[in-house]
Amino acid sequence: MMSAYASMSRRSFLAGSAAAGSLVLMHPFSAKASVNQAHLRIMETTDLHVHVFPYDYYADKPNDTMGLARTASIIDAIRAEATNSILVDNGDFLQGNPMGDYIAYERGMREGDIHPVIKGMNTLGYDCSTLGNHEFNYGLDFMFKVLAGANFPFVCANLTKGQLAASGRGDDLFLKPYVILDRMVKDGDGAEHPIRVGLIGFVPPQIMNWDSKHLTGKAMTRDIVRAAEAWVPQMREEGADIVVALSHSGIGPAQYEENLENASLLLAGVEGIDAIVTGHSHLDFPGPKFEGLEGVDNARGTIAGKPAVMGGFWGSHLGLIDLLLERDGQSWVVVNATSEARPIFKRVERQTEPLVESKAEVEEAVREDHEATLKYVRTAVGKTSAPLHSYFALVADDPSVQIVSQAQTWYITDMLKDGEYRDLPVLSAAAPFKAGGRGGPDYYTDVPAGDVAIKNVADLYLYPNTVQAVLVTGADLKEWLEMSAGIFNLVEPGKSDQPLLDPSFPSYNFDVIDGVTYRIDLSQPPKYSSKGELLNADSNRIVDLQFNGAAVDPAQKFIVATNNYRGGGGGNFPGIGPDKVIFAAPDTNRDVIVRYIVEQGTINPSADANWTFKPLADTSVLFETGPKGAEFASSVEGVSIEPAGEGQEGFALYRITL
Repeated sequence: MMSAYASMSRRSFLAGSAAAGSLVLMHPFSAKASVNQAHLRIMETTDLHVHVFPYDYYADKPNDTMGLARTASIIDAIRAEATNSILVDNGDFLQGNPMGDYIAYERGMREGDIHPVIKGMNTLGYDCSTLGNHEFNYGLDFMFKVLAGANFPFVCANLTKGQLAASGRGDDLFLKPYVILDRMVKDGDGAEHPIRVGLIGFVPPQIMNWDSKHLTGKAMTRDIVRAAEAWVPQMREEGADIVVALSHSGIGPAQYEENLENASLLLAGVEGIDAIVTGHSHLDFPGPKFEGLEGVDNARGTIAGKPAVMGGFWGSHLGLIDLLLERDGQSWVVVNATSEARPIFKRVERQTEPLVESKAEVEEAVREDHEATLKYVRTAVGKTSAPLHSYFALVADDPSVQIVSQAQTWYITDMLKDGEYRDLPVLSAAAPFKAGGRGGPDYYTDVPAGDVAIKNVADLYLYPNTVQAVLVTGADLKEWLEMSAGIFNLVEPGKSDQPLLDPSFPSYNFDVIDGVTYRIDLSQPPKYSSKGELLNADSNRIVDLQFNGAAVDPAQKFIVATNNYRGGGGGNFPGIGPDKVIFAAPDTNRDVIVRYIVEQGTINPSADANWTFKPLADTSVLFETGPKGAEFASSVEGVSIEPAGEGQEGFALYRITL
């Protein structure tokens, strides 16, 4: 077992490699290691989502907050701070921006092709990677063609082709569950010693729901923790001195439940694991968002007592775990550790400033693919009569959500027009994907009136989800909306300037259902938590729920157009899951939006204010949005919005009088 780790600040070492060519300062473990002690640095990228260039293809402009080319530029200097190091990726590298879609849907992968994100990674000397959930978005065949181009191994211990074997390990894994690297490390005296570093990988079991069309009948997953308990002892038996878990899973709860999506805290508690790199949640750990969580020591950078790191997303940070190892006979043990998520940019007032420049070798490896992607995203498909923006998508009916719903309704109505459900009303559920939050004050959809290009459609709908239709009752519909209304804080009537939004509630779970009208009573507490747990059974935030001007009957049946994530149970919405799906389309939501715009020629995305807040006398609330939203504030339907000063980290503050 590890000894307690000394708390050691790394702030004084940030400047050592903040930019290429700067003075390199050795990490204290390298500087102070004694005979039979060695410093091993684990460097992590995670959730790259095909962001190789520091370029936002949706906005069609450079962006200093992203890009493996930027992260790469500090890797050499960070390696130089340490006597011994390894570099790993934690998954979700294959999907997430238009370059990923261009390769998957337009260019394809021919025999011998190397995917652009793999081209970039191949220049950097990765030692290993695991899979994330988004690796499966384009199907297994495509994924394995991509993996074949990498000059480093991939591991995943909880993805199998068949049933669980009696050992609990599975009888036929798609990938090796782990690799053991045989390396030489230098100790504090300069002497070299052999070390065996084991790397084991994990993916969220929820891929079986999220990508069921690609995986049903072809793959299975097992619980992350149980898979670790089965494989880690074998790694030790095979001589692994140190075991590092590559967990594409958030840090999550301290109490075990089977098949948790965010299981890294429990995984860290598995005996035999020495350190853990995490991801999936698009956060940086250690960091302020993890203060006070059970089992998490944010100051020491540990979870369940083990050193851990989460390196942001899109290349925003490089995750670092530094281990001080001591040779105990013929093996090594961890005697001290630090962790850090080192950023590639900083915010100064409302502006971002790069801390690094791009590594030319990475950009050159991918330049041809980058140029082809730019041509792809700039192709016009139609026009819009009004701006498409999401600056107020969390507080009022919104044009960027409206157009998605219009397209989904159009498509599902046509798909079901001749079948058994042809006489049922078709509604549509859509959520804002780009609504600030972790993405920052510029992370909003903003398409001016005029031409609509593919890049704009990708901006409206970030993910290559496929369209699904679910059959629900009026009662199901109300609970669906009650879950969505959990994004709002409880508001006390008669009180001014109360915070409106719960920052822990993801915007992609704020479904607006078009085709019905309703109001949200903020004086009622949330009925469900952001994870779908029942909090207040008697609460009724959704009031005046009507269809065609009449109250919705709880027994009335509706078709709701949505996506495969929600239809598959994503977000844990009450009563919504695979058993409610009556149509699974072969088309992506993006493709449907493109077809709708092409057919319409010119679209009218004006929001119809089908949902509003219930009035509360002498009551006001505050919320943040991007500063560019100022030009649209006065035109928002159904709610009165006024400026209220500056928010935090570059956001603008606004007030709604209820």
